Amino acid sequence: MKELDIAGVTVKLDDEGYLIDSSQWNVDIAKGIATQSGLELTDKHIEVLKYLRDTFNAGETLTIRKVGKSGIVNIKEFYKLFPKGPLKLSSKCAGLPKPTSCV
Repeated sequence: MKELDIAGVTVKLDDEGYLIDSSQWNVDIAKGIATQSGLELTDKHIEVLKYLRDTFNAGETLTIRKVGKSGIVNIKEFYKLFPKGPLKLSSKCAGLPKPTSCV
């Protein structure tokens, strides 16, 4: 487990960089986690992250296909926003646990 200081808040991350306490999440935390992953978030990224959080908090399983049908981005755009494993990287930035479908 490691700690990351973002915008004056210390958050704990697991060994893979996922936020341990999802309730600490906010846009500044997302930007800090994204920076650690070499990604700079835009408004579109944030829109996707909020969709993921809403979907997850509603008890639904997160999938690439579901994001592609969200009306926010299509699958190709999702891969462009979050290259090299879009669901895994976007879930990390959204402060959510690693999706069960990701290895």
